[in-house]
Amino acid sequence: MRVGSNPSKTNFTIEIDSTHRVILSVYIPNLEEAYFKDSQTIFKYCIESLVNTVHSKTRISIVINGCCQEISDMIYDYQKKYPIIDQIFYTKENLGKINAIYSIVKSNLEPLLTISDADVMFLPNWQKEVETVFVDFPEAGMVSPVPSSKGFLFSTASTLYYGLFKGKIKFQNVKDPEGLINFQKSVGSNLYQKIHLEKYLVVSNGVAEAVVGCGHFVATFRKQVFEAAPTKVCKFRVQNNSEEDYLDDPNDMSGFLRLATLGNFAYHMGNSPHPWMKEKLQETLIDTSITTPLEIPDPISFSKSQYKIGKFLSRLLFHKFRRQFFSHLGVNEPY
Repeated sequence: MRVGSNPSKTNFTIEIDSTHRVILSVYIPNLEEAYFKDSQTIFKYCIESLVNTVHSKTRISIVINGCCQEISDMIYDYQKKYPIIDQIFYTKENLGKINAIYSIVKSNLEPLLTISDADVMFLPNWQKEVETVFVDFPEAGMVSPVPSSKGFLFSTASTLYYGLFKGKIKFQNVKDPEGLINFQKSVGSNLYQKIHLEKYLVVSNGVAEAVVGCGHFVATFRKQVFEAAPTKVCKFRVQNNSEEDYLDDPNDMSGFLRLATLGNFAYHMGNSPHPWMKEKLQETLIDTSITTPLEIPDPISFSKSQYKIGKFLSRLLFHKFRRQFFSHLGVNEPY
């Protein structure tokens, strides 16, 4: 039998002090296979660079998503050391990236949620730069600290509509080509041609500028984006358009902008440690530029008709007549 009354019944409103949550889903099943043998080192760089570069209103959630015992123990040790790691979700089997992160996305109240792979090196000022984009573009729903010259191709119908009718869209010199070069090295593929390292597509609103589109290995979302997400459990661990269906498209279909910072403020490390990673981690240790969180304005919503118009225009301008459209914007080379 129960004695007394549950205090939650009189204090039933949930209030939080944090404004930004970072979610890491970690899948390292062993340290023996060639693909995973250096994953412990890579994850160490990831989590330490993260805790070194976030402001005081940040909380971190980690999903142990089918990890070996060494990695699980490592994560719990980090939780003891860093109080901002306030959530650890454990699952013995790999549930897939989407199901793992959605277990946290749907159960937290922070207005901004950063979703990151476990092989990202966070650089000083990444959080300030990302939050600044949300301040400058209240229409933004998804912002990455890593710009991509090819990001405009994916789930940017609402962004194109905005650039054509409410702001301005143009090509601009790439601010940090080294970031693009390092990314393609990390995935072991030649993603970019010479022109991609020189120019990227930028949207402006008279106040600020941001790169059109972004990847999703690290990106920050408004919580409202997930109100348009599928309600069914994702059946795929990775690939099969799972990230597009559950992350990218809900943002676009909601009428939010998909943007990236002009500069590069994070690196995708891949699964092989290199000396430069230690150097970059050291920079985060001595960084003194961490500031208080910015006040993020409420989102400005679009109508679904704008998304539909943008979808039609993106097929024409980003695909069928891309060369002509980009020539009009000042880039005459194949892009």
